[in-house]
Amino acid sequence: MDKIVVLDFGSQYSHLICRRIRDFSVYAELVPFDISVDELTKHNPKGIIFSGGPSSVYNSDAPIPSAEIFKMNLPILGICYGHQLIVNNYGGKVKRANKEYGSSLLSIDNNEDLLSGIGESVRAWMSHGDEAEEIPSGFEIIGHTESAKAAAIASKDRGVYGIQFHPEVVHTELGTEILKNFALKICNAKQDWNMETFIEKTVEKLSKIEGNILCGVSGGIDSTVAALLIHKAVGDRLKCVFVDNGLLRLNEESEVEDMFKNNFKVNFTPIYAAERFLEKLQGVTDPEKKRKIVGEEFISVFTEFAEKNGPFKWLAQGTLYPDVIESGVSKGPASVIKSHHNVGGLPDWLKLEVLEPLRNLYKDEVRKAAKILDVPNNLIIRHPFPGPGLAVRIIGEVTPKKLEIAKVSSKIVEDELIGADLYDKVWQAYAAVGDDKAVGVVGDERKYGNIVMVRIVDSIDAMTADWTRLPHGLLEKISNRITNEIEDVTWVTYAISSKPPATIEPQ
Repeated sequence: MDKIVVLDFGSQYSHLICRRIRDFSVYAELVPFDISVDELTKHNPKGIIFSGGPSSVYNSDAPIPSAEIFKMNLPILGICYGHQLIVNNYGGKVKRANKEYGSSLLSIDNNEDLLSGIGESVRAWMSHGDEAEEIPSGFEIIGHTESAKAAAIASKDRGVYGIQFHPEVVHTELGTEILKNFALKICNAKQDWNMETFIEKTVEKLSKIEGNILCGVSGGIDSTVAALLIHKAVGDRLKCVFVDNGLLRLNEESEVEDMFKNNFKVNFTPIYAAERFLEKLQGVTDPEKKRKIVGEEFISVFTEFAEKNGPFKWLAQGTLYPDVIESGVSKGPASVIKSHHNVGGLPDWLKLEVLEPLRNLYKDEVRKAAKILDVPNNLIIRHPFPGPGLAVRIIGEVTPKKLEIAKVSSKIVEDELIGADLYDKVWQAYAAVGDDKAVGVVGDERKYGNIVMVRIVDSIDAMTADWTRLPHGLLEKISNRITNEIEDVTWVTYAISSKPPATIEPQ
């Protein structure tokens, strides 16, 4: 399978480069910027992309790739900071400039190769404080903006290109076409990345592993697809365990049991462990600690089951690419956003080897795989749910009262979206609750009650998201139902922060 490798220099958009390239059926993978040439060669890439990043190439601590990478005779595309790396490496000059953040008009000076089919000009997204003052010998300017005279450069003989703007973000018009020109026309990569091929190769690879496999299933699309792929490969050597941790959606435990027993021919065992999870969370308010506690307790439950019902060699999970990136274990310079219970939350004493067949997939790719595996559509369109469950939708300590509020209010949000035919048109919807309270009036009496925050977002892959503009009438209906049907709630708020700067989940 042909591959484009993206070197991660810490940009918030690094993952989006991979995501956009995969959209046109070419596989792309994010690797750390300091990867050795030997390791990079093992990837057998058709081309290399340098991501953006917050550093300046002239700083002493700037992240710099191995100089040998430039000698691999592979096409290279540098984006923003990556563009400046190329200028600096080949003898040009990068200088501090006025910060340019936002949309700029990119004028095309040469519409061959990289900018083929783009037209005379497009809107391009800029996010930089440095720029190329002098381009290196052997390069030409192929695009400019009013404030960046070398917004796009090329050395066609070397197959090296640099662009100051970000084609991976939706704010850049025809940005995907620019990436497609690089991958298909310059790198000559084949469009052979699809879910049919992924399933075939993954099943073949999984069938070669030895030992029994224990798979934790939550009833969500990720762990379900992981379990079905493994079962397709190893059959009865797979045992699926569903843990009711007391942090699930309203009535979810019975729904998950019914789904597995009625739809899938896998060995399925439910474990009821709500009491032990909630006991561990008592008095804990720090969100990272809550995630770690939930992750470690899951592993404790799985380990106990394995010791009684084993032997097992593997623990399988539905870990996705965004989980890996956000947990800071992708080995790039980006900071940890949050620890996902199935990645950053795994304890050091884990006795089972971890198996993650979906580790390199985004959510929408998993949904495509689910359709091929005949997963029921109601599960495919079901909204994502965090691994630590309501522990991350309850701000502060997890208490029985706040649990009940979060469960019932979230069910109201989902029901109203379904009634408005909007549920499958948004990415995620829920209600969260914390310790803040506000005064309300109930039955002509003053009442001091909880504040519920409703959060509904649109997204493609959960790496970025925008808040959903719901009709005001629907928001009013959701608010009225929550305050009328849940005794301890007096106020309902609607979260209008996008990701970034916010995250989708509050904790």
